[in-house]
Amino acid sequence: MSVPPVNSANGSGTGANPTSQAAAPNIDYQSFLKLLIAEMKNQDPTKPMDSTEYVAQLATFSQVAQTVQTNSKLDQLLQTSALAQAGNIIGHSIISADGNTTGTVSSVRLSTDGLVAILQNGQEVTMQSGVVIQ
Repeated sequence: MSVPPVNSANGSGTGANPTSQAAAPNIDYQSFLKLLIAEMKNQDPTKPMDSTEYVAQLATFSQVAQTVQTNSKLDQLLQTSALAQAGNIIGHSIISADGNTTGTVSSVRLSTDGLVAILQNGQEVTMQSGVVIQ
């Protein structure tokens, strides 16, 4: 979602700090709420926000909240799916993508890098494109 920066002269518009946008291109629920409240507090009293603009911003706020919830549920679903598939490789032999590591899978774990197969010899293989399961 592309959001214009806040106009410091009249407080109109919504947006994020340019440095925070560079760090995280997606605005989160809390940031959006803070920006909306700041905008309402800093309105020019002689030019209050148009009611249609206010309703549009509230609708956007609702959309951001729903998107955050959807992403959370999707992450949970993907983790559950990965763990269900992980059980199927226990006991199978695998060859790492580079061909340097081989062995029988004794257990698996889910990490931030994805699914990691732990071999009987203690070595770990990140399950990625090119890994062969036999």
